[in-house]
Formats: sequence, C-alpha cells, structure tokens
Amino acid sequence: MLLSTLLLQAAAGAALGKIGATIGAGLVAIGAGLGIGKIGASAMESMARQPEIAGNIRTNMLIIAALIEGVAMFAVIVCFIAVV
Repeated sequence: MLLSTLLLQAAAGAALGKIGATIGAGLVAIGAGLGIGKIGASAMESMARQPEIAGNIRTNMLIIAALIEGVAMFAVIVCFIAVV
C-alpha cells in the first residue's frame, strides 16, 4: 500500500514537472516574440525619423534580434531537457 502511494506521488510530481517545463517553454517563446516585435517597431520608428542611418539601425536590429533568438532557443532547450 505504501509503495503504491509513493509511486503515485512520484508519477504526479513528474507530470507536474513536465507541465511546468512546457509552460516555461511557451512563456519563453511568447517573451521572445514580444521582444523582437518591440525591437522591430522601434527600429522602424527610428528609420522613419532618421532615414540617413537606416542601414546602421537595421544592422543593429538584426544583431539584437539574433541574440534574443539565441537566448530563447537556449531556454526552450533547457525546458525540454527538464521534461526528459
């Protein structure tokens, strides 16, 4: 009886861990999307105000977006490793 109760509690804990990891991966994806959207909006506004430096702004925007994507991918991988 005690063994079956312990096994059920362990299974429930593992299931909650998987749910938490998948929620975490979803939050990371949402956060990255919001961050890149904000960068894009700010870059477009800056280019409209100063079109002569649009090339520099675009380059910086792409570098920052790539860094955000890298951090987001790392966090998603960590969440999926937690599932296994």
